[in-house]
This record gives sequence, structure tokens and C-alpha cells, in this order.
Amino acid sequence: MHVSLLGPLTARLDGRELPLGPRKQRLVLATLLARPNTPVPVGVLTDAVWPDDPPRTARKNLQVYVSAARTLLGPAGDGGRDRVVHGCGGYLLRIAEAELDTLRFGALARAGRAAAGRGDLPGAARLLREALDLWEGPPLNDLRDSVGVAEEADRLEARCLTVFEDWAETEIELGRAAVAVDGLRDLVERHPLRERLRAAWMTSLHQSGRQAEALAVYDDYRQLMSRELGLEPSPAMAAQYRSMLGRGREARRPAATREAGSAGALPACTGAFTGRRDELRDLLDVLGGGEERVVVVSGPAGAGKSALAVRAAHLLADRFPDGRVHVRVRREDGTARSRAEVLAELGRLCGVAGAAPAGAAGGPADARGATAALADAWQGWLARHRALVVLDGVPDEAAVRGLLPRSGKCSVLVTARGQLAGLAPVHRIALPALADGEALELLGKLIGAGRLRTDPGAALRIVRACGALPLAVEVSGMRLAVLRHLPLAEYAARLDDPSAALDELVAGDVSVRDRIASGWRDLGDGDRWALGRLAELAEDGGFALDRATAALGRGERAAIRAVESLIGAGAVTSPAGEVTAHAALYEVPRLLALYAREREAAALPGAPDRPEAPDLPGVQASALIPG
Repeated sequence: MHVSLLGPLTARLDGRELPLGPRKQRLVLATLLARPNTPVPVGVLTDAVWPDDPPRTARKNLQVYVSAARTLLGPAGDGGRDRVVHGCGGYLLRIAEAELDTLRFGALARAGRAAAGRGDLPGAARLLREALDLWEGPPLNDLRDSVGVAEEADRLEARCLTVFEDWAETEIELGRAAVAVDGLRDLVERHPLRERLRAAWMTSLHQSGRQAEALAVYDDYRQLMSRELGLEPSPAMAAQYRSMLGRGREARRPAATREAGSAGALPACTGAFTGRRDELRDLLDVLGGGEERVVVVSGPAGAGKSALAVRAAHLLADRFPDGRVHVRVRREDGTARSRAEVLAELGRLCGVAGAAPAGAAGGPADARGATAALADAWQGWLARHRALVVLDGVPDEAAVRGLLPRSGKCSVLVTARGQLAGLAPVHRIALPALADGEALELLGKLIGAGRLRTDPGAALRIVRACGALPLAVEVSGMRLAVLRHLPLAEYAARLDDPSAALDELVAGDVSVRDRIASGWRDLGDGDRWALGRLAELAEDGGFALDRATAALGRGERAAIRAVESLIGAGAVTSPAGEVTAHAALYEVPRLLALYAREREAAALPGAPDRPEAPDLPGVQASALIPG
């Protein structure tokens, strides 16, 4: 059995095309196939067939159409089970990945993105191209006069377009832009306002040596946006355009030919990246303009710092002809790597002489000498080149001080949970929580816009229960994408329960609790103690200094030092606007507060290892006297 939705609805059995019956029967079949192996409510099927005024016999007619589809398609698998079954959630059509083009398409797309995440760009391009070869045109184009089917078809087409964009950007990164130019042009003509397609088309033309055409693509888009929507292109696309103006052949040279293989060290952009327009514009303006050599992007664990940094690094390719390098400063378990380890990896990536792992031979003195020699060689490389270095997940200032450029035209983009106040001069960007609309857009990318529309109120409850933290919203989306039977309202209720929320925010090997725990371990004893008590105030939203003073049981001076220390660590949001400390409102992010309360509960009176209250950070012991 081979069924296709990525084009006209067709089904073949043993190579023979099956007659799918009259139009209403095909509408029922298309709706079931658009949600494979998932119960489809009778109401959804009814709306697809009779959108305006269903007859009194609608339910009986549906039974006839479903029975005909069951007979037509035959049993599912080798066990002879019914292909279409009815349960409390509606009708469910059983079909295997090899039998349905949309399931095969999704599997190939996921495999391609996983390959890109591992840095295997050739493998990613091949897998994404295999997925696109299944796309034969507008999905279900013979049934789009039904509003319900048209919505499912639009959802499928959006998935196809996203995979095409992933593939085109991968080919561009490999220096093979010419293979994508024609397909991008055709899709831009059909979807003129889809910016990611147009940006890829512009870049592919530019990389292929067709600079005048590339600039014209941007000018046409800017005029279209102004005329149709009264808007300007995004800061990211505008930065691409500026980088192309006045640049010669060097700027168009494929990334694969640049020095040190640095393009291969940069992770692929995530397809779920959403929002952050102001922060991305700030990054592009600062790093692209050459005004600052060091930028620090800070925010709590899961705020999307790495995704923003990687997106900016990809968009700034032409500003850094000697490449872009990405190095994680933490291990997989969240613990910090030594400066010697990071230096050694930078040396290997950039071809710096003497890049052997520090301490490989000899005693501690030899290891220190090798590290110092490598640090000097690294500074020499920075002085001679114009590259962008992304240091991801920096634990503290000491981890990066010797890695930052002292001279030359290199720039460094640092991501960190804390604000790294000891580094200066640097440009700072703090990531707040996503706005409701951005968080809903991110959730919709993962579960589908159609499912999001089934219960928008519950979807809003989900993202707010996640504190609009990108990682938590992504994990929620990944769970819901797998648990397709789970109503959004039920999942929202689970997240609303403080005792269960963190248990729900797990998808495979991705755990929000584990990520928050890593940030908790970064805090000192005093910060953890203070955060545990301030977390009790989070249920009421923001809190002022007087409530913090009462919760900590300390004097005002000690309380404000404790709050400011947590602001520096990224665990408490800083006041907004020019207000006095007494009028300022502070906030502990919801999920961090839940984790802190878990830790507090584990240390209730009677627990054998309950710690005494430590000195609060930055405060002399005499200042801890209440009042």
C-alpha cells in the first residue's frame, strides 16, 4: 500500500491505482490520512464534508464512507487488523510510515535535521532532499474546496516549505547554492511574503556570483512588504542585504573554501527559532558594525541563548571572511570545562600551532606552561584574522578572560546564565521571557497551527505555565506532538499543578528540571538559600524589597544585596525602568521557583541534613542582624 497526500490524493496497492470513490468519501479519507494513527472526532469529519449545513443523516453517511474506505484499503499490517477503527475519540486510520508519504517525509526531515545538528551537512542535505522528492505539488490540491481539508493541506504545505528552506540553507552552507536557486525562485513566486524563502534565494544568488539579482530580490521584497503590510523586512534580512552591498568576490566565496574549516564548527540553525527580533537586530547591528568586539547574551537556563547566538552567527557570515567558530564551554552534564580544554579545542578548530591538549605530558608546571603558550598563540591568531567566535555556556568570567581578543578585528559572542559583570567593556543583551504571541508561535511550529486553533485558550495556559521559557515551550510541544490524543486543556491542567509541572516537562532525553538543576548548581550556597525563600513569593507575581526583606528574615541592606546577587546570576529579573529600589518589582521565573521550592521541601525541619542559613552573598556577618 502506498498513499500520497503531498499532491493529489492517490492510493496504490501492488502498483495498481485504487479508485477512491466519490468526492465526499475522498474528503473523509483525506481527513483521516492527514491525522494518521490518531483518533479524528466525528465533528471534524462532518465539518470537512458538510461545512455549512450537515444533513440529519450525516453520521450514518459517514459510517458508509468509512466502511467503504475500510474495504478499499484492506487490513493493516500482517496481523489482519482493521485499517479503520472507531473509538471514544473518533475514527482512527492505521497506516505505517512506509505506506504514507507524509509519515515518510517527516521521518526523513527529522533525520536530516539531526544530521545537521551533528555537523554532518552533506548527510543532512541528502536526507532533506529525499524528503522533498516526495513532494509532488500543493498537498491535496484536488480537495481544497473543503475548508477543513484546505486547513490540513495548508499545514502540510507549510511543513514542506520549512524542509525546503532547511535544505536550501544547508546547500548554501556547503557552498552549493546553485542547486537551490531555481527551486527557490519558483517557491518565492508562489509564496512572496515568506521571508525565509526569499532570504535563502537572495543568499544563493549572491553566493553564485549574481549580486545584482540578489540585491533586486531584497528591493522587491521591501517594496512588497511596504505596499501590502506597511512593514519593513526583518532586521536579519536587512543585515544580509547590507552585508552584500559593495562587497566583492571574497564575500561570495563558498564557506567550504574558507580558512580553518570554521563553518563546519557552527551548528545548524533550529527550525523552531521564534521571536527575539529586537535582540537579533541588536546583535547584528553591534557585531556587524564592528563597534564592539565582545557581546554577552545572558538569561536563565532554557531562555534560548544558544539558538539566538547561532542564528546571528549564520547571518553574519559575510562580515567575518575568516569564518565563525562555535565552542561549548560546558560538558554535556552542565559542568564547566577548564580553560585549557577550551583553548585546545579552539586551537584545533582554527589551526593554531601547539594545540595539543594541555597537560598531556609532564607535571602541573608543564601543563601551565603549555596552556600559557597556547593562550599566546591563540591571541596571535585573533590579532591576524577577522572571525566570529561563539563561546557557548560560559560559567563565569575566569573561564573566558584569556580567550577574548586583545587586538585585531575578531569578535566574540558569549552566552551565559549570569551577566558576567566582571567582564568589561562588553555589550550586554539580556533575554527576557517570550511574549505570549511568540511563545504560541513556537508551540504552533511543533504541534501544528491547526491543533493550536482547536483550543487557543488552553494553548495560552500552556505557554504561561511554562513561564514563556523557550525550552519549556519546546518540550511541551515535543510531548504534545507525540501524545496527539492528549487534549490541550488536559495538558494545561497538568502544568498548572505546581507539584506536577516539572514532571510533565520531559521529552525523551530532554528535561527542563535537569537544565534548571544545572543552573541551580552554579549558584553559591548563599544564593541558593536566598532563592529558596524568595521562591515562595513567586506565586503572587512580582515582589518588592519589603517582602523580600521579610521572606529572608534579614535587614534591608542584606536583602537588597541578596536580590542583586541573584539578578547578577540570572535567577531574578532586574527592575524595569528608572525607579528606586523601594518601588522596584522583582520576579523569580515560575519554573525556577518550582524547582527551588522542591529543594526547600527536601530540607524541611526534621530532615537529617538541613543546612543552617549561610551568610548572604556580598554582606558582612554584622549586616545580617534582623532590622
